Amino acid sequence: MGEQAPIGTRNAAKSGKSKGGAAASGARKRTAPGAGTRTESRLAMVRRARRINRELADVYPYAHPELDFRNPFELLVATVLSAQTTDLRVNQTTPALFAAYPTPEELAAAVPEELEAIIRPTGFFRAKARSLLGLSAALRDDFGGEVPGRLEDLVKLPGVGRKTAFVVLGNAYGVPGITVDTHFGRLVRRWKWTEQEDPEKVEAEIAEIFPKSEWTMLSHRVIFHGRRICHARKPACGACPIAHLCPSYGEGETDPEKAKKLLKYEMGGQPGQRLNPPADYPGTPAPPLGASGQASA
Repeated sequence: MGEQAPIGTRNAAKSGKSKGGAAASGARKRTAPGAGTRTESRLAMVRRARRINRELADVYPYAHPELDFRNPFELLVATVLSAQTTDLRVNQTTPALFAAYPTPEELAAAVPEELEAIIRPTGFFRAKARSLLGLSAALRDDFGGEVPGRLEDLVKLPGVGRKTAFVVLGNAYGVPGITVDTHFGRLVRRWKWTEQEDPEKVEAEIAEIFPKSEWTMLSHRVIFHGRRICHARKPACGACPIAHLCPSYGEGETDPEKAKKLLKYEMGGQPGQRLNPPADYPGTPAPPLGASGQASA
């Protein structure tokens, strides 16, 4: 594919009052963006965090879950499969999986070896097969074949933790939740929103910064940014539209032309992760399994 101009890398430097209740100032001090040793009050951090969220909304107005699904069951299964692999690889694998086992009842009755053969491309296929068989049996036996819409029920299913539960709740049932995956955790620490490493503690601290109504879309925007621009090893600082708000600016490539080459997915003119993306997605769909295409995290 020929090189395309990156999408959405404009600097959306807006001003205005933060929405939602502001946290009290004067708490823990943090380093302010580009301020050397100058510290940042909690109130200033909260305002900066909410501004980052607003500007990411301008950059990624199409942010969405990057797993292909048609119903809560498919989303639950796909999210379980996404552990330790890319959403792209999951999306390339699930068409055959759901063609063979479209319901919890049918998946619960699957021959383990046959299930393992289908999901092998996602890695850790034996453990994932056990989780899928167990959660499908639980859905069949305890929930009438339906995926429950409550956190306390979802986390009882084999292979389902809080992260997976919030993906399902937020995107299948419209229940707000913060999805703390590796991208989300990395970025909120880079932005000095939290110093926590434990996902539940990260979730709790971020939940205090943003109104509940923002939690699900905040998760999508942060994860989108982590996958496309703010990478783990080589963040594209010189092509980042929120660099002016980032206290960690300079950890990555700051030269704009060099940084532009680090952009991924639609930002770099490459296919996305979904074979069937939403209608408003500005990039190109991912290729099916076996075709050439991008598979980066």
